[in-house]
Amino acid sequence: MALTTTLIHPSAVVHAGAQIHSSASIGPYAVIGERVTIGADTSVGAHAVIDGYTRIGDRNRIFPHASIGLEPQDLKYDGSMSLVEIGDDNAIRECVTINRPTRTGEVTRLGSHNLLMAYAHVAHNCDLGDRVIIANSVALAGHVTVESHARISGLVGVHQFVHIGRYAMVGGMSRIERDVPPYMMVEGNPSRVRSLNQVLLRRSGISEESEGRTYKELREAFRLLYRSNLTFQSALAEIEGMTENVHVRHLYEFLRVSTETKGRRGPVPGRRK
Repeated sequence: MALTTTLIHPSAVVHAGAQIHSSASIGPYAVIGERVTIGADTSVGAHAVIDGYTRIGDRNRIFPHASIGLEPQDLKYDGSMSLVEIGDDNAIRECVTINRPTRTGEVTRLGSHNLLMAYAHVAHNCDLGDRVIIANSVALAGHVTVESHARISGLVGVHQFVHIGRYAMVGGMSRIERDVPPYMMVEGNPSRVRSLNQVLLRRSGISEESEGRTYKELREAFRLLYRSNLTFQSALAEIEGMTENVHVRHLYEFLRVSTETKGRRGPVPGRRK
């Protein structure tokens, strides 16, 4: 165990088997378990608890009272030491909980450059991409997938096995029980696709000015799906002919898999008018 005592508070409880990079810092009363690995320049705040087979990359900031790698809230859990894997440059704010998976060999994964705000819950077997923002008190149930660049506003509950597409935006206090299509803005209870997520697309460099054809084809795909008189399957068939556009192709594949794959919950519907 590579420890630099000046970076580990004397009141912290760090197991001798933990692998802590010499540049990492551990705050007062934090608890680090035997099978934990923490990378360079990562800081762990006061009273945080990190346990289980948990690998944390470089330059992460873990704030006070966060809880990472503890047992899942799943009655099927049998004591297996499954894995939590966290990338680099994440901010995991106060009282965030990230649970390990239910079975041996499974992974709860958080990518890089993500922001998880206070009291967010990431349940067992979740898989989050890169540059995701999850606001305060969001609860992700087990087996939820969140693609890169998605945004989830505060007080949102997400059902088990739901997939949230990249560049999607979920409005605050929504109930998400079906897949959220990429590039869309979704909100409500029951949730509905309200519009194309134009603000995030523009901020990400996908706009009429910078990528005119790409942006127009995304707008046309939205119109066919949610503002035309076509059935959903007919609209999807129309979009299939536009898949030279990488973003429209991703939207098409996401919706096709969501509707055709056993175990997927199907996409959130939109308002037809």
